[in-house]
Amino acid sequence: MSESVLKPMLRLLLVDDHTVVREGLKRLICPLADKWSITEAGTGYQALELLRHQPFDLAIVDLSLPGMSGLDLIRRIKGEYPSVAVLVLTMHSEEQYAIRALQAGANGYVTKDTAATDLVAAVRKVASGGVFLSAQLAERMVLQLNGQRHAPDIQVLSNRELDILQRIVNGQRPVEIANALNLSIKTVSTHKRHVQEKLRLDSTAALVRFGLEHRLGREILGSPSEDAGEA
Repeated sequence: MSESVLKPMLRLLLVDDHTVVREGLKRLICPLADKWSITEAGTGYQALELLRHQPFDLAIVDLSLPGMSGLDLIRRIKGEYPSVAVLVLTMHSEEQYAIRALQAGANGYVTKDTAATDLVAAVRKVASGGVFLSAQLAERMVLQLNGQRHAPDIQVLSNRELDILQRIVNGQRPVEIANALNLSIKTVSTHKRHVQEKLRLDSTAALVRFGLEHRLGREILGSPSEDAGEA
């Protein structure tokens, strides 16, 4: 019996909107991995289109994506392609993001500063049906869920509100957010107002400062100006 029969190729879908990130990840995991097939997508919509036309074992998904958010993509994948495992690979190390991702259906959660060997281990564990979290993140999640660790203020935001807050921090204006999320500008403004009320912040500049303090900005785009998000 051939090795290919004994150990079939693992089919990975890598979803991140930055080409440089995708290329870097491929260079990290390919030398250490067995024969893995890696297909790339730059948006959640592209990922779903690929899933419609070819089989995958595992989707590696960033949380910060243009258009459809990573959380929405996870829910779509698990709802439409339940046999596909999902591993989140993101810049966000805070436990509230991991909790939201797991609630959406993710099977694992690692950050982009993870060592290559740990990333390969995470891929193998999740692809085989397991769950992967770093020991440090798992401990913080348990402490927060048990009430022993203070939950950050953004925990009060809904997934949609958090998505819109991230986009404001990243410099998107209301019309851009509305177009990306297929919402009206009025709806975006309503969400923004609710975010400000929940976080007790009185201006867009305050929202941006808050977002940067909580590492909601994109690692490649850099810090937006303080008037970002004003119509």
